[in-house]
Amino acid sequence: MKESSGLKLARGDGAAVEVVNPGGAGDVVLVCEHASHAIPAALDDLGLRPEDRMSHAVWDIGAKALALHLSEVFDAPLVAGGLSRLVYDCNRPPEAPDAIPARSEVIEVPGNRGLSDAERGARVDAVYHPFRRTLTEVLDAHQAPFALVTVHSFTPVFNGQVREVELGLLHDSDSDLAHAMMQAAKARGIDLDTRLNAPYDATDGVTHTLREHGVARGLPNLMIEVSNALLRDAEGVARIAAILTPLLRDAISDCLPVQSHDQQGAAR
Repeated sequence: MKESSGLKLARGDGAAVEVVNPGGAGDVVLVCEHASHAIPAALDDLGLRPEDRMSHAVWDIGAKALALHLSEVFDAPLVAGGLSRLVYDCNRPPEAPDAIPARSEVIEVPGNRGLSDAERGARVDAVYHPFRRTLTEVLDAHQAPFALVTVHSFTPVFNGQVREVELGLLHDSDSDLAHAMMQAAKARGIDLDTRLNAPYDATDGVTHTLREHGVARGLPNLMIEVSNALLRDAEGVARIAAILTPLLRDAISDCLPVQSHDQQGAAR
């Protein structure tokens, strides 16, 4: 693998962050931190084996497609990561060891081994800070009241263990929106194995975005995790989006202050 003293994004590498529908006026702002599998050319695919290059370790398979569906339905701004989470995981703070992992589940990432403080700092500056700054700007510009929802996918088999859960609803210290979503799922009798705080929870360090941008602002907030086995093609993505849409509408309605007629119309 080519050696690099840091991370300098070149033309064709892609941006650290993308904003879709920035003028959306709905009652939710969406985030998809692990939307992309792009790796800057200077990092030489981080030394990944060809068979690992498009794996779940590199990105959340199907998550961006799902988030785009929800963005359209809810007229919601979507802040999406533009680079692989192996370059830098925007859902982790700089001090977290797994922000730049040398191994993800069973997949080795040689290009992340033995990085100096300067090399790690270059990734933070090139990826994390622009992502966080952009999300802050989108949230500052959006009209209240609204909720913050992050969209993720997970592998159905992890370290050889099958995960039965298909839809996870995760929260940090504010559980209101997650519980409202769970109640909506039960009330509507959806045909998915749906669980709170599965297959991860806050102790796994996965609620960084919720904590820093949702809880800190007093916004209703939720992390959605969907098994990527359900998001492998356009038909699957559309099916999950159709299931999630009424659940989110019900949950957001329960957790937001009463809105005016004009605001409700914009969100629908």
